[in-house]
Order: sequence, then structure tokens, then C-alpha cells
Amino acid sequence: MTVTELVPYEDALASYDPVMGLEVHVELGTKTKMFCGCSTELGADANSQTCPTCLGLPGALPVVNATGVESAIRIGLALNCEIAEWCRFARKNYFYPDMPKNFQTSQYDEPIAFNGYLDVQLEDGEIFRVEIERAHMEEDTGKSTHVGGATGRIHGAQHSLLDYNRAGIPLIEIVTKPIEGAGERAPEVAKAYVAELRELIKALGVSEARMEMGQMRCDVNLSLRPNGTEKFGTRSETKNVNSLRSVERAVRYEISRHAGVLNAGEKIVQETRHFHEEDGSTTSGRIKEEAEDYRYFPEPDLVPVAPAREWVEELRGTLPELPRVRRNRLREEWGVSEHDMQSILNAGAVDLIEATIAAGADSAAARKWWMGELARRANEEGTALAELPISTAQVARIAALVADGSLNDKLARQVIEGVLAGEGEPDAVVEQRGLKLVSDDSALGAAVDEAIAANAGIADKIRSGKVAAAGALVGAVMKATRGQADAARVRELILEKLGVEG
Repeated sequence: MTVTELVPYEDALASYDPVMGLEVHVELGTKTKMFCGCSTELGADANSQTCPTCLGLPGALPVVNATGVESAIRIGLALNCEIAEWCRFARKNYFYPDMPKNFQTSQYDEPIAFNGYLDVQLEDGEIFRVEIERAHMEEDTGKSTHVGGATGRIHGAQHSLLDYNRAGIPLIEIVTKPIEGAGERAPEVAKAYVAELRELIKALGVSEARMEMGQMRCDVNLSLRPNGTEKFGTRSETKNVNSLRSVERAVRYEISRHAGVLNAGEKIVQETRHFHEEDGSTTSGRIKEEAEDYRYFPEPDLVPVAPAREWVEELRGTLPELPRVRRNRLREEWGVSEHDMQSILNAGAVDLIEATIAAGADSAAARKWWMGELARRANEEGTALAELPISTAQVARIAALVADGSLNDKLARQVIEGVLAGEGEPDAVVEQRGLKLVSDDSALGAAVDEAIAANAGIADKIRSGKVAAAGALVGAVMKATRGQADAARVRELILEKLGVEG
């Protein structure tokens, strides 16, 4: 097999213009499958959530999941799509072991939503409009586990295990129109689009859209054309990319690979590609079928879907504030820059900070704890912020204890440590660990007197007007009180006892 020499990214863009198409599959969070009553709950024993319908057994008839249709319409509306007055399902025919019926029930030429757009914000604040071709309903496939071999893929495996629990789970496939004009920012545009789409899906409440769990995955189509030309090049399709970073890396790699093939005077093969997380590369999968290869025809066992216009408008009224609109509102309310807001979004902290403010904290304190100490601990443990065993109400309480002088930042970090360790509510941790800040003058006075007596030279400097030297005595008192003294009050007492104006 010929190994393609990659062209440096900047050199590729100097000669070629990238055109992208992104196909995002979203697994809906319905309780039952798209065409039968089997549960969709995760973690069940293999093949325990199946029935004659989702296994494609003779005589079994499908029935459309009404919640799945409703979710599809709400997604379409949020993407500024037109909603079909009449549409139907089709059979997409192909043989693969993870599809027990030998066809997938999908939508072909009559999707439920079409002709929409999603505006996405890039890191420098530029808004890029991604046009949506369609959003259609279909069902997921089963899960194949290939045993043996070095790659975990079917090639080289000794045998395969099939779990059909996932077969039939409702999917919405969202397909963009060709994305042109992104130029060198194509990888960033792709990442920003999938990120914005994920936030939108989560805001609608139709799916958790957890990419690491396969609830949302992206197929990246990419082609190159010589700069200044209009005709699209031959595309490749990198399948099932399951993180935002990987979407960006897949686009970047394919641009360099395509340029290498074209510069060598060879032709791009229209094929699917596998993405490799470890190095960001892609490898060949299989020759990509055209639509006619699937032999689509209308599904004879399902009636057409014809959403009443009144129902569609009712659903439009249930749409939440769109994520970008909400972020801009919160950014203004919190008084942060677009860069800082992007950092908060990247950390998955927007909802956490908003809920902490709702629980009584001011915005600065909420941002400080979630983006500081808690983000550090989440990073150390390799977990998401939202997965930390601390609630927004608990963080708000810790912020309140700092605000009223009961804790300083150092002690507050110890309280966070205790809450994360399962020692109880913040006040209980303060009590059990003896962390409350000492601000009583009688208790502090003795410690101040000892610090002055033990550091006579420093005390003389302060008396002579070098007030900055008081910091050394404050430090001595803090050490003696194990960091539990009120540092501001300690400084005041030092200056009072030495007869110096602050």
C-alpha cells in the first residue's frame, strides 16, 4: 500500500480550498426505542433489551415513537429548519451484522426537517453561519465487539460479539450543506459547529449528547479543490468522530492528506476513514457507497408522519433560550470578556456557575471557585467538573462563609477538600476540622504580642515608619494560628500596638 506524504497544513491551504460536510448523529434520550417498546436504559446485560421488532423477526411490525417525532421537530425548529407537512420513512438496505433486519429504517428523500442553519461563534468572536441540509429520523445499530487482532476492528479479529440492545434506539441525523469559505479556519469551524450543536441539543433536553458515550458522534466529510475553482473535489468521510478536539484534528489531518495525494498526481478515493485518537491520523475503511447503492424504498410497514401545523407551533413555543443567546446574556450579567466566557464554556462550567449564583453566591465568587480550585481538582482526577461530588449549593455556602469572614481562601480550600472527601456539608466540615477563622481580638492579641516580642527588629522598623514590614509579623501570627487568623484584623492590631498609623 502506498503511504501518502502529508503536506504541511499551511502549504495545503496555499494551493487548495477545503469544503466540508458534517453529519452528526444524536441518540435521543427516549425511554423506549424508535419502533418498539424495548428499554433504552444503559448498562443492561447484552441482548436483554430486544424483541421481535428490533431484531427484525418475521411478522413483527414497527410503531413510531411519538416522543422521538416530537424531539425531531424541536431539533428542526431550533435549527431554523422548515418542518415537513408530510414525510415518511424508508428502508436503507445493506448487510452488516450489527443491523439484524439487514436494513435500517431511516428517512431518505422526505426528511422531517430541512433547509435550516446554525450560527456559530469562533474564538475571536466572528459568527460563521453553517447551513443545514436536513435533520431526519432513523434508528441506531447494534454494537459489535471484535475479539482478537491488534486493532479491535473486524480486520484480523478471531470472532465478533454482537449486542443488539442499542439496535433501534432513536437517532436524529443532522446533515449540513457543503460548508464553503472557511479556508484555513475549517478545523475551527467544524469544532465550533459541533460544540454549538451539542449545547443546543442539551438545552432542548432531548439528549445528554455525551460524545464520549456515543450519544453524539460526527462523520466528517472533506474534499479539496484548487484555489479559485468552483467544482468540488472527491470527498472522504471520517466516521464516528467522538470528541470536539478529534473533529478539529480529523479535518486538519484530512486536508494535509488530500493535498499530499493530489500533489502526487493521484486521485482521491471516495471512501470511509477511521480516526485514530492516539495520533490524530485516519486510515482507510471501505469504499463509500452512493445513495443508489442502498436501494432506498418507502417503508411499507409505517404510515407517513404528518405533523399538524398547530402542534408544530406549540412545540416552537417550548424552545428554550438558544445557547449562544444565553451565553451572551450571562457574559454581560457576569461582566466577563468573550475569552473568559469561552474558557468557562470549554470547562463545562456555565450551568454550574449560574446555579451557584442562583444559590446565593455573587458571580465573581462562583467563577473563582469553579474555574479555580474545583477545576484544578477535576483536572487532577481526570473527571468533568459536573462529576465532582460537590453541589452548587455547597459551593455557594463556602463562598458565603468567605464573604462573611468565617473563612479565608486557604481555609475554604480545606473545606472543599472535606466536602469532596464525603465529610458532609461545608458547615459540618468547618466544625469537624476546626477551620473557623479567628477574628476575636482577645485571642488574636496574645498571638500578636508574641510575634512582636519574638521579632523586635521588625517591630522597630515598623515604628520607624516602614509599615510594609508588618507583613512579616502578620505571617508569624498566621503561622502560629495555623492560618486561621483574620489577616486583615491581625495587621490592624499590630499597627495599633506599635502606635503606627495604617
